[in-house]
Amino acid sequence: MASYDNPEVVEREVKDREDKEDKKDEEKSGFIDKVKDFIHDIGEKIEETIGFGKPTADVTAIHLPHINLEKVDIVVDVLVKNPNPIPIPLIDINYLIESEGRKLFSGLIPDAGTIHAHGSETVKIPLCLVYDDIKNTYDDIKPGSIIPYRIKVDLIVDVPVFGRLTLPLEKTGEIPIPYKPDIDLEKIHFEKFSFEETIATLHLKLENKNDFDLGLNDIDYEVWLSGVSIGCADLEKSAKLEKNGITYIDIPITFRPKDCGSALWDMIRGRGTGYSMKGNIHVDTPFGAMKLPISKEGGLLRLVLLGLGAVRLSTMLLFSSFSS
Repeated sequence: MASYDNPEVVEREVKDREDKEDKKDEEKSGFIDKVKDFIHDIGEKIEETIGFGKPTADVTAIHLPHINLEKVDIVVDVLVKNPNPIPIPLIDINYLIESEGRKLFSGLIPDAGTIHAHGSETVKIPLCLVYDDIKNTYDDIKPGSIIPYRIKVDLIVDVPVFGRLTLPLEKTGEIPIPYKPDIDLEKIHFEKFSFEETIATLHLKLENKNDFDLGLNDIDYEVWLSGVSIGCADLEKSAKLEKNGITYIDIPITFRPKDCGSALWDMIRGRGTGYSMKGNIHVDTPFGAMKLPISKEGGLLRLVLLGLGAVRLSTMLLFSSFSS
């Protein structure tokens, strides 16, 4: 009787054949594992003997060297350590900046340099974030706000024995979207009257519309009354502009009343006079120093003087008009 006439014999033959195939697969798998272990052991021995190793990298700092209303410059410091006896090239640097999962911008820096043998170097990655690009893409990002960010950096290096490696890095933080303060000239207080020189104090109102404080260090601007410049003023002491708040500061100014034409006459008569201001304020912020523009066009200023002050100023201006 043939084996195919006996189902039990056929089943046994099939099982024996499957067992042999499984045994071959196990032997093959075991051989591959041994080869892998051998290669790994050889790699470790080469690394131990020759001194080759994988480089490491870490983001040590993030700087914001320049911030204004248009953009923010970002510099990422990456410390790369090379344990190998030969220099290794930085092939490419890929970077991405995102905020809450939204891509702000990305880029590539090719041929980023070489890390010396058995050395470490800080690689500086310069980035630039243009605010208009962000605001045009995401409507909910408003001027004056602070947004979280995540910087992702991939350093691609070429190392003997190991080949091409990618060193991924990440760093998080916050960046501001600055907004220029509003400025108003509330009033002028005259300290000393003189035909050639008058000393006065400008009472300024500054509104900080940012979600962060501004430490006012300096202010440079020019003031015009009825289109006539009365000069510049200097800040005598620093001031703190509270976030989303209003701050009043006093700034002394010296000018010649005879150069103001009818501007002071109009103020004394209660008519008021138009004024404008333009310049910059220099402030400290949690994100670094900033220079922010300030401007006011078409303001209206009234002057209220009582008693002797009004008489003296009126006499001075009257004399000025006769002598001109």
